[in-house]
Amino acid sequence: MGVKLKDLANPRKTSFENLSGNSIAIDGYNIIYQFLTTIRGPTGEPLMNSKGKITSHITGLFYRNINLLNNNIRPIYVLDGKPPQLKSTLIKKRKEIREKNQEKYQKAMEEGDQEQARRYAHSMIKINEGIINDVKKILDLMGIQCIQAPAEGEATVAYMNELDLVNYAVSQDYDSLLFGAKRLCRNLTVSGKRRIPRTNRYMNVEPEIIELKEFLRINEINREQLVDIAILIGTDYNPNGFTRIGPKTAIKNIKKYKRIEEIPKIERELELIDVDQVRNMFLNPDVIKPEIIENKELKKEELISYLCDENDFSEERISNTIKKLDKVEEQQSETLDKWFN
Repeated sequence: MGVKLKDLANPRKTSFENLSGNSIAIDGYNIIYQFLTTIRGPTGEPLMNSKGKITSHITGLFYRNINLLNNNIRPIYVLDGKPPQLKSTLIKKRKEIREKNQEKYQKAMEEGDQEQARRYAHSMIKINEGIINDVKKILDLMGIQCIQAPAEGEATVAYMNELDLVNYAVSQDYDSLLFGAKRLCRNLTVSGKRRIPRTNRYMNVEPEIIELKEFLRINEINREQLVDIAILIGTDYNPNGFTRIGPKTAIKNIKKYKRIEEIPKIERELELIDVDQVRNMFLNPDVIKPEIIENKELKKEELISYLCDENDFSEERISNTIKKLDKVEEQQSETLDKWFN
């Protein structure tokens, strides 16, 4: 879901070239969902190999990471651990939506309505153990570190950025700012031309940076107040938020009254939510400080075998793509040699 802070953000556009030489921590589940929902066939069906196994996420991870590595951007993935109990309402709601849309998808397919089928297929996604095993496998073969968070992956991503273990936290959700990320990079894993839903038009999606310090300065608030604003709007831990309160109303109230508890006329709703408990989820999340591995080996032959022999990718295309990465590594090695000699 993610908290709706777009109206309060002041992002600056960036590019892969500008991010060259930086390390990034990626909210793994966030990007996996993106690939599973966007890399699909004409009726919304995911890509599959000859055995009927879904490969949309494998396709996305391979080509997007090649793009990152080719631009000298070092990714580290962080996967979710056990979901917090406070998230149970959202998880239950997502399950209900999946089941309803499964029925609508089947009906649309029976009626031959491909556009409607594609629309409902997008929200039928569920990340299972098999998909996570695929993610770990391809990242290992590509020499990319993968970290298991104790709870919310995005919280550990933000913590890594807060400690300057990485230069940027990467996620589509603004929650990273609530968790304390210094620099949030959005659209890095979905950049390029994207189809506007329910139209035949496309838009160009560019990476953007949001700096927490600048975000707070422009809006004249502190991080604790930002969390209160998010709670008023609605977060993964209180999905419904407060009645008739959007971003602009939320920031107006917090700037005037400082804290949620001081806002008049919301006492009844305050009785239904433990505000301190939700605050604590963002201000004191369950995170780990991982050991950062500087270099992992690209297992080229195993990677080609995994993609082509096991998952029916084109061997010629995969081999040519990996060769591009070899050239980049050679150029970087030559640059280092010139620098030190």
